[in-house]
Amino acid sequence: MKILARHLTADLFNCKNSRLQDLTMIKESLQEILGKIESTLITSSVEKISEDHYAAMILFREGHITMHVYTALKYVAMDIFLCQKNAQPDNIASTLREFFKPDKIKTTLLKRGDFGSAKDIRPKVKTHVAPLRKIHNTGAKVIRALARRNRY
Repeated sequence: MKILARHLTADLFNCKNSRLQDLTMIKESLQEILGKIESTLITSSVEKISEDHYAAMILFREGHITMHVYTALKYVAMDIFLCQKNAQPDNIASTLREFFKPDKIKTTLLKRGDFGSAKDIRPKVKTHVAPLRKIHNTGAKVIRALARRNRY
């Protein structure tokens, strides 16, 4: 099995960081990450798409990080793509989670270039959802059970 790259996508919900609208801080955070992983910058950009929507991108020799920040929704969608067989995009995601401080996180990791046999060419996907969703689902089940009990 040959892995060409690792691609992590993450949804950050209900971000608590008041710097969510600070484009300069977001760009500085991305460049700080680049320094930590000792990568070579090609280009970076942070753009205002609309009043409450920003897009950020940093392209470096070993991959890229892109994100869309929706300030009104306190939501960030990001992609981290690293073109190294032993890459660990979750380390970068961890730094960004610390910056945005979300209540809930959903991540998906794709091993790019891992196509297995000729019959099965689908990439391997691993998805993680933060524990808060489990608590919400359990609460909904309890409420439904109580509602059924009160009907009888």
